[in-house]
Amino acid sequence: MKKAKPEKRFEKLYTDMFGMGEWATVLRDKKTGAQYLFYKYVSAGGLTPLLDKDGNPVIDEDSTK
Repeated sequence: MKKAKPEKRFEKLYTDMFGMGEWATVLRDKKTGAQYLFYKYVSAGGLTPLLDKDGNPVIDEDSTK
């Protein structure tokens, strides 16, 4: 009996390439609507929440409905 694949929690909204091995991607958490920036440079990378001008996390309310 085959197991159903779990639904992916994160979706890619946007990716920008800057050069060889350097790129940034905006991700959205489908459960919370929170958006994150993932940045990769060669073998290093980092993930951070996107913030609005007041320092609050960017939340896409429509994605959680």
